[in-house]
Amino acid sequence: MDAVIIAAGYGSRLAALSPSKPLTPVCGVPMIEIGIRQAMAAGVTRVVVATGHRAEEVEAFLAGLAQRLAVAIEAVRVPDWSKPNGYSVMAGASFCAGDYLLMMADHLFERELLVGLLATGSKTHDVTLAIDRHVTNPLVDPNDATWVKTDAQGRITAIGKTIAPYDAVDCGAFLATPRLADAIAEAIAGGKPGSLSDGMQGLANRGRAATHEIEGAWWMDVDDPRAHALAEELAPLHLGTALAQH
Repeated sequence: MDAVIIAAGYGSRLAALSPSKPLTPVCGVPMIEIGIRQAMAAGVTRVVVATGHRAEEVEAFLAGLAQRLAVAIEAVRVPDWSKPNGYSVMAGASFCAGDYLLMMADHLFERELLVGLLATGSKTHDVTLAIDRHVTNPLVDPNDATWVKTDAQGRITAIGKTIAPYDAVDCGAFLATPRLADAIAEAIAGGKPGSLSDGMQGLANRGRAATHEIEGAWWMDVDDPRAHALAEELAPLHLGTALAQH
């Protein structure tokens, strides 16, 4: 199984702590390394990282990490990383022949969350999104979260930062098929900006976007200094192995 990790953005809200969001350490370990270690622990054998802001530094780190972990890591540079994140998804997916685990570089995940997501398979849908039904989770920033509305079968009917009503929050981990990148491209061709959510909504409109409920598994979006301080406190309780092996 391949993984695609989106690591191209600027990360302005973490800039006071680190010039590169993917290389921002949590408990001494860069977030991009934590993500790759957790993906490997869930069964991933090859990682594609979409780079952009400070790409040279990130790519140099990844080259050394690939040697340390003995895992295949390929970097694909997004030409204009200021564009919406769907462009990074399309760039990374172009390096994958089949299904892949899609992750955000600034999200931390318990191994069990990723294992459960990968076990869902993709026979009857084109993408499966890990969702948290605990919409008042104190670790979630309501002003930055991507919200999800689902139907009785757990399929996504709406997704975005400003939708209402909603019944779950997007955790930032996906089991994707090649059709996700196709859906983003179709959304752009139809006049949408090209975000990942644009592609997800297109698949949702066709009943092809499923969900995986994480049922209490731990995750965090580390997007600002407050979240980073919480991650420093909580990550050792949930990501002990990934941190200890550094």
